[in-house]
This record gives sequence, C-alpha cells and structure tokens, in this order.
Amino acid sequence: MALDFSHMAGCTRCDLATTRRRVVVGSGPRRAALMVVGEAPGATEDEGGAPFIGRSGRLLFSLIEEEVGLTREQCFVTNVVKCRPPANRAPRAGELAACAAWMDEQLRAVAPRVVLVLGATASRALLGLREAMSVVHGRVVILEATPALATYHPAAALRGGPSVVDVIRADLAIVKTLVSA
Repeated sequence: MALDFSHMAGCTRCDLATTRRRVVVGSGPRRAALMVVGEAPGATEDEGGAPFIGRSGRLLFSLIEEEVGLTREQCFVTNVVKCRPPANRAPRAGELAACAAWMDEQLRAVAPRVVLVLGATASRALLGLREAMSVVHGRVVILEATPALATYHPAAALRGGPSVVDVIRADLAIVKTLVSA
C-alpha cells in the first residue's frame, strides 16, 4: 500500500505558504528501512516537487548506495520543513513548529528501521541536538523507539570537500549496522 500524504499539499500553517511553489512532502515506500530527513527544500526541490533531487541529493544517494547498499527508491526521503524558505535561508522556529505534526505523521506512517538526519537544523528540530554537527555527527539517538543518527548535510560536503565526505561515509557505516540489525 502506497503512502498518501497528499493532504499536506495545501498546507497554510505558516508564512512559507505564500512564497513556495509547492509543498515538498517527500516520497518513498512504507516501512522503508531508512528514512532520510533534511532541513527544507531548495529551489530545485521547490520546482521539481521532490526532496534531494539536485546536486546534494545525487551525492547523498550515491554515498548511501555505496555505504549502506540502499537505493533512493528503497528510502523514504523528506525534510523537517516541507516548503522552501525564501532565498534558501534556514527555517525559522515557527516554520519548524508548523511542520512538526507533518513530520511526526510521516515517522509514524513510514515506521523506518533507522532515521538519518542531515545537518544541524534538522538535528536540532527532530533530535533535540544542540551542539555543532562536528560534535553530534555519528551519535545514535532514539527517536520514538527508532534509532536515529545525525550527519552533515550533503551540501556541506559539496562545499567542504573530501574530508566532509569521509565523515559522512563513516556515519553511513554506522547506519548500515543499524539497518542490518
């Protein structure tokens, strides 16, 4: 049975409804082994209607396939905020709060074996982690009885180069053990 989150498409819970092109709900199978959660859609995602379809997404899913052995189609992919903030700024507290119920609904419906959280904003919003990503990456946190792990957003790897990619790879090795458990 396919997941249906189409009721989220007309959301007006925050001011992002006035600046977005579309609500980028997320996609993937029910009971996905891995749920991938980012911060918010970017311009490419706002236009295309799916999360992580730009350069960051291509890098991310090549790393997940190489390190975890899962394809994009085997993962449920979403963001803590479902609409693009203007100029790709970080989501504000009210925007995160407005989308929190949508994120909770997706977590319950997908019921993943592991949640991979990308970047500091998503890690703060979803896992309550307040330290810098350099401190919290690779840490396993239990999120509603599900193991979750934070790592760098792939955009940071595009900017930071091979050293950030190496950290993400190491974190994905932990994800692989959790998915396989």
